[in-house]
Amino acid sequence: MPPKALTDTTAIKELGAFVPGLVCSRRATSRGPLDGLRFAVKDLIDVAGCKTGGGNPAWLRDHPTAQRSAPAVTLLLAAGASLTGKTITDEFAFSLEGRNAHYGTPINPACPDRIPGGSSSGSAVAVAGELVDFALGTDTGGSVRVPASFVGVFGYRPTHGTIPLEGVVPFAPSYDTIGWFARDAGLLARVGDAVLPRHQTPPITRLLLAPDAFSLTEREVARLLLTAVRDWNIADEVAIFQSQDETWRECYRVLQGAEVWMNLGAWISNANPPLGETIAARFADAAAITLDQVEHYRPVRAKIANWVLDVIPPNTALVIPTAPCAALPRSAPGEIVSEFYRRALTLTCIAGHAGAPQVTLPLAYDQDCPIGVSLIAAPGCDLALLELASRLSETASGANAA
Repeated sequence: MPPKALTDTTAIKELGAFVPGLVCSRRATSRGPLDGLRFAVKDLIDVAGCKTGGGNPAWLRDHPTAQRSAPAVTLLLAAGASLTGKTITDEFAFSLEGRNAHYGTPINPACPDRIPGGSSSGSAVAVAGELVDFALGTDTGGSVRVPASFVGVFGYRPTHGTIPLEGVVPFAPSYDTIGWFARDAGLLARVGDAVLPRHQTPPITRLLLAPDAFSLTEREVARLLLTAVRDWNIADEVAIFQSQDETWRECYRVLQGAEVWMNLGAWISNANPPLGETIAARFADAAAITLDQVEHYRPVRAKIANWVLDVIPPNTALVIPTAPCAALPRSAPGEIVSEFYRRALTLTCIAGHAGAPQVTLPLAYDQDCPIGVSLIAAPGCDLALLELASRLSETASGANAA
């Protein structure tokens, strides 16, 4: 395992994980299974008595102090955990890079010359940098999964709709979820026990590998990840995209973008807030999506979701790479970033289209930077998936190998 790039004594301000000037801490409200643990919350999620900024100073200015906490925050405080603060997000969650034009880019503790990934960048960095024990983020198109892979922690996107989204800035609600990060799979599962409803589902005993998903990664990344899972007793392979990966990605772009503009477009148009250059361009793209495009892709999404659910019954999990590469250099040129998005969103839209849960495990290193493998299960099988992740994280071949 590569040496830690930053020491435990590095000042919090040097990591840049928390929103500057925003004090928002809360003590646990009762004793419980998370006693003594500290957590952080992405600045899209309400905490009673604090303002939610959405990663943008104009949104922070225009919106009142939250009167109640999002349900997930309330449950965690009741389980014995204490809140440390609000973490930086890319503006309105509209990025996978982890950059914020107003508040800065948190430092990736695993490889400081590279981006942390977003949009839950601050939460991922707070966990990876050992500033908190676990942290909440949101995940629409990979905003927990990608930064978890980039900074080398465990990340979880639950079944869509299992955790209420009240008190969360809406982005693309039919894809939005609250997810979380932890440094070990056991704690990831304990957080799940505190916030997830309990469903009786069978254990996951069968694994499928998606070779076409691995073909979207850099060749060396695919080799390292496949080596890491070689002892997982994978039963079979499936071409998950059925040679339609571009259609899957475009379906996500259109439907997500239309929802983004429906939820945030009026405020963007009326407030004319300062936006980072790339974020402004994404909102412009979202505004240009037509009703005809939406009506075309809605049945496409339904067909994709049905296919995914057919492939992954309740006793099965699909094995895919979490991201197409290790964290990009902070200085990566535009064409490299664009290619990253093309591949990353194709991978992340699998669970998004189907509303399925996905866990990412930090299993290997490429050029001393973390890379993760993901498991996708059937909707509702969250606790079984978290239990499987705990088991498999202990048996992965080549885990933490440089």
